[in-house]
Amino acid sequence: MKRAAMVVTVLGLASFAVAAQSAPPAQSSPAAQTGPAQPAPSPAAAAPAKRPPQAKTQPEFDAYQAAMANAQDPAAMEKAADDFSTKFPDSELRILLFRAAMHGYQSANNADKMLATGRKILGIDADDPEALIAVGEVLAERTRDTDLDKAQRWDEAMKSGQRALQTIDTDLSIPANTPQEKVDDYKGYLRSSAYSVLGAVDFNQEKFPEAEGFFRKSIDAYPTQPDPVVVLRLALALDKQGRYADALKEADRAVDLSQGNQTLADPARRERDRLVQLTGGIPVPAPNSPATPTQDPAAPKK
Repeated sequence: MKRAAMVVTVLGLASFAVAAQSAPPAQSSPAAQTGPAQPAPSPAAAAPAKRPPQAKTQPEFDAYQAAMANAQDPAAMEKAADDFSTKFPDSELRILLFRAAMHGYQSANNADKMLATGRKILGIDADDPEALIAVGEVLAERTRDTDLDKAQRWDEAMKSGQRALQTIDTDLSIPANTPQEKVDDYKGYLRSSAYSVLGAVDFNQEKFPEAEGFFRKSIDAYPTQPDPVVVLRLALALDKQGRYADALKEADRAVDLSQGNQTLADPARRERDRLVQLTGGIPVPAPNSPATPTQDPAAPKK
């Protein structure tokens, strides 16, 4: 669903967190740092809100490194994380392993396993913003009107997105010496994703004015790289409210942003052409232009 370039950023920051871990000294205590000592930050420097997970013992760290060798295979990575968790049930590094599996399933478009591994992370840390957003996204995208438990799933998605917005600044583990601009960029992306979850849930429940507000917040939270999916969804939310001229502006923007992505470009053009007709203009020729608001892969599912 999200911007392809941001997947690299997500995984890059996660890899940075992993690379920051090093074997603890043999004499280290449970609270000892696992990496080389860092100079004390100056009073003006902004310290990370939450330190990265750390190993307590050399065997724990060695087992962690062996488990991370499976990072390219999400199923193997999840099994390695489960095995590691059984052997080291109190290890802080469990989150890094399950996060690697979750991102792997996300890249493979395996929503069910992405949801399952996200929930495993939340079982360790209920305030982990990345897992909250991942769980919320899957529930928002994969819940249908015909699901008997749709109310519970939408409620969980909404609460996950709301909680993520509260914990991005307090519970995101950032390795020491990460450039502040990279931290700010990633936090903006996470906020954008969380607002997108909230908007999708409200859209699915036909709360179109509320969905519009969340989609606008999603775009504003990460203005340097607006998500064409969110922009198209904003157009659809405005369309549903009968605000065709406003919807057309966003549909035009979605068409521009989706260049090179045929899966998204086609529905964006259909929605734009429909709105051009409704506002009295002449649409750009497009095959099979629908007579009703576009229902497409980018639209929140109902």
